[in-house]
Parts: sequence; C-alpha cells; structure tokens
Amino acid sequence: MALSKMDIPRWAQHFLECGIEGCERNCEFYCNLCHQRLCKQCRDEHLKSPEYKNHEVVLYQQRKRQLPVKKCKIHPTKDVDMLCEECQVPVCSRCVTMGDHERHKFVDLETVYAEKFTLCQQEISKIHEYFLPTSQDLQKEIKKDSSKIKQIMDSIRKSMKTEGESLKSLVDTVISENMKQLDQIEHSLLEDLNVQDKTMDDYITYLNNLVKELHRCLSSTETLKLMSEKKPKIRSIPETTNPVTPGFTAGQYNKSDVTKLLGKINVPNTKAEKREIRPIESVYNTAKKPTHKQMKEDRKKSDKKQTMSLSASVTKVREFKVPGVDDEVYHVSLDQPDRQWISDYWGNLVQTDLQGNVIKKIKTSGGLAIGYHTITQDRNLIFTDRNKRVINRITHDNKITEFIKTRDWTPLSIHSSHINGDLLVGMTTYREAKVTRYNKTGKELQNIQCDNKEQGLYRLPCYITENINRDVCTSDLNKMAVVVVNKSGQHRFSYTGQESEFHPYGICTDVLGHILVCDDVSNTVHLLDQDGQFLSLLLTQQQGVKYPRSVCVDDENNLYVGQNNTNTLTVYKYLQ
Repeated sequence: MALSKMDIPRWAQHFLECGIEGCERNCEFYCNLCHQRLCKQCRDEHLKSPEYKNHEVVLYQQRKRQLPVKKCKIHPTKDVDMLCEECQVPVCSRCVTMGDHERHKFVDLETVYAEKFTLCQQEISKIHEYFLPTSQDLQKEIKKDSSKIKQIMDSIRKSMKTEGESLKSLVDTVISENMKQLDQIEHSLLEDLNVQDKTMDDYITYLNNLVKELHRCLSSTETLKLMSEKKPKIRSIPETTNPVTPGFTAGQYNKSDVTKLLGKINVPNTKAEKREIRPIESVYNTAKKPTHKQMKEDRKKSDKKQTMSLSASVTKVREFKVPGVDDEVYHVSLDQPDRQWISDYWGNLVQTDLQGNVIKKIKTSGGLAIGYHTITQDRNLIFTDRNKRVINRITHDNKITEFIKTRDWTPLSIHSSHINGDLLVGMTTYREAKVTRYNKTGKELQNIQCDNKEQGLYRLPCYITENINRDVCTSDLNKMAVVVVNKSGQHRFSYTGQESEFHPYGICTDVLGHILVCDDVSNTVHLLDQDGQFLSLLLTQQQGVKYPRSVCVDDENNLYVGQNNTNTLTVYKYLQ
C-alpha cells in the first residue's frame, strides 16, 4: 500500500523507495530486466510502455539478483554475460561465435547467477537454521557431560575415601582389641612368675638357714651332742611351671582381598554411544535441489501468493459492535469463516457472528492487554488462565478442560500455528520471561528465553504469532519492541518503531509474510516485511484508528482491527 506524504508523518520515512526519479512512493515491485525498483503505479506505467511490456516484473522479495559486471579477458570491451553449458565457462557475446564454442549451447549468465545466488542463500539459511544451532546444542551437551563427568568422578573419590576410612577404623579397632588382650595375658603371666619367684626366694632362704645350722653342729665341741642329733630332712624343692606364651598368626591377605574390602573401579567395556543428531528434516525442508530447468519453469508459474500485492489504499469492508465486552476489543481469534472470539481487558471472552450477535460467552482470568486465546487447527478454543497457571481447552461440546499446566510460569499470550498446529505460549515468572513451544498433544518441545549472548529476549510477551517462514513474532510491551526469532529460537531482529517511544500490542502476519502490529503511541498499525523492514503505516488516525489493540487476518485476507475506546470491530481490505 502506498500512502501520500500527507498521510505519513515526517518521522516515518524509513522504507524502500521507488527507483524511478521523482517518485517517493513505497517500492513493492522489481523489474528483472531493468533491475529497477518500482511502486505499483510506476510498475503499471512501466508495463504499459511498448518498450517494456514484455519485461519480467515481480514482487521485490522475489527479485532476480543483478549480475556483477565483469569484462571478458579475450574481448576486453565486452561484458561476460553468457555461460557455455558444454565448457561451463562464462563468455561474452563475441566468444559465442569463436571456434572453441562452435555449436555449443549457451544460457543467460544472469539467470544462472540468480539461481546460484538463491541456492547459496538457501545454504546460508540451512547453516543458520540447522547446522549452527544443532552444533551449538551438541556443544552444550558436551559441556554438560564434562561437568557431569567431574561430578561422577568426585562422587567416586568420596566413596573410595569413605571406604578407606571405614576399613582403617576397623583395622584400628581390631589392633586395639588385640593389644588389650595381649596386655592382659602378659600381666597374668608375669603375676604368676612373680609368685613362683617369691616361693623360690623363700625356699633358698630356708636352705641357707639350714646350711648355717649344720655348720654350727660341725663346729661344736660337744661330740656327743652331734652324735645325738637326727639327720635333718630337707624340704623338697617347690614345684614351678613354665609360662605358656601366646603366639601371633599373621593375617593371610593379598591385594585382591583388600580390593574386595575397599571396592574397585568398574570400567565399562561397552563402546561410547554416538550423540543423536536431530535430522535436518525436523527444521528444514531438504527436498532435492531444483535444477536450472526446474527453477526456470518455477519462475514461469504463479499462484495466489505471488500475484497478490498491497492495495493502493485500505478499504473498510464492514464493522459491527460486540455486545458483552466493555467498550474495548483487546484480542480477536478467528473461528469459523463467519465467527470469531473477542476479549476485553476484564476477561470477558465472547463468540460472535459477523453481525455481532453473541453465540457464547465465557468469564476468564485472562484479559488485560494480552492475546490470551487462540483457535487450533481442530477448531478448538485454547485460552490461558493466569491465576491457576494452566492452559484450558474448549472442545466443540463446550467442555472446558485443563490442557497444559505451566507450573511456576504464568501463561500470558498464546498462538496456534497454522503450519503444524504447535502452540506458542508467552510466559513470565519473577524477573524472567520466555516463549515455550508445545505440540498438539501438549508435550513441551522448545523454550526460547535468551539470545546467543545469554541476554533475556523477553520481559512481557503480551501478543504472539507465527510468520509463513515459521519466525516467532512477539509483541513485548515492557521491552517496547517486536521481538522476532526463527523457528530454532535464534534472535533475528527487534523492531522498536519509528518514534522514540513504541507501545506494541496486537500482532499478526499475512499470506505474503508481512508483519502487522498495533502501536498505541502513534495510534497506527505498522506494516513490516518479514525481515523487520518498515514498509508503511497501514492504518492511521486519519482513517479513524485510535488506540488500536488487536489485529488479525482471515483466509480471505481481510484485516480485523479492535480498539481500546470502543467495542466496535472493524474489517478492512488491504491486499488485492
């Protein structure tokens, strides 16, 4: 869509301009033959000219890359612009007539260059979307395993030390008891020997005294007295016993016995398993690369997405009031072609038809300025419950069931992927925020929280959506930015508006990959391309928009816009 200079504030000039001299409108198209940027009006004028009517004009995102100028080495005045298919050598138009290339087939070098350029971009995309993140994930696993190995080894060391100390304690106890027993035996033996020694001492004294007495008798002059003395009877020598000493039997043990007591290191004899590498098909389409012929044929084909473009102006299709919401439309989830779910700040969730007639109404704890409900591929309504920290599901029979428990995290925004049915949920906890991906059954698949510098990506993810390239686009009110990551969770860009202050609310994408986001500060709806480049202000105050809160696009490419100051839902046509 192109707006006049009166419609675009002076601060909103950061868009790609038409390349026609004097034209300042927004560039939407590209002539592959002229390599010229064109707005819609200039494209029409370009193709009206008999000179250019057969030129190939495409959307700017689908442009053919211009061949860099290179002079022929054989003919320096000629540019290299052809490729000899037989020799696979770039040549100029004069080389075509030379004998070396006679009867050879030639193709336009610019076409080949554009195809090679595209293939190279695809390889770069695969590296960024699969090979780099997968390798980084494996590296994280390796580092985790290194830390785990250290913990395991420290645990084994501690166990070994404990076993050694336990055995040492037992050894000390046994030695102490043996020593005590030996001391007791020694004391008993010595005490017995002391008694025997005293007995022998007394006996020796007795013998010495007896000898003295007999000597006196021998020296006596009284012979008759000696003759009359009886022969003395000597007492027998007292009996004594030899001590019975204990022995010591040395322990019969070897290194194996000690190992049995202390334990040993068990080294596994199994081979280390290879780390699982997720298949590239899980994140990237690895279909066979197209040939030059196939790519040429593909360029001739056109579908609805390729031919569709922004309208010259936004046209109001219809509008209707929504009973049951409190003068505000904060979020819209499109249900059947003629029905939609609409919520306000206070948690009133209402289903209406295209005339605004209420079909169902639910009181929830959602509300606030968040996109807390979505419609799944199965046409079930999913909505978050901040108070209970759960995600509820309403089936066609109107039963409300708890689908997912988010534990310590408070679920805010939610979006059901139109591509594969995954659920993207924006959550917060104390000073932290993240986006979590679940599959259709509620199994947690992915957590997106930090960029490659380990800095938090989110603060308050109020609204969330998914683009056609599977980028996850989030409106973060506290960061005052639209935060976009790819399907692997790598940060691609953050859009912070065109003024010094930007308050993003409702966000959605369209069939062309545009990102549409509400800005409460300027009372506008911004239009970005899928790489975050500002294209234009799609809706402004001049078109009656004030405090926009919610945006969504239906299958017919109608744009639904809800606002803060009214319960009226307005529908516009902006694609043709």
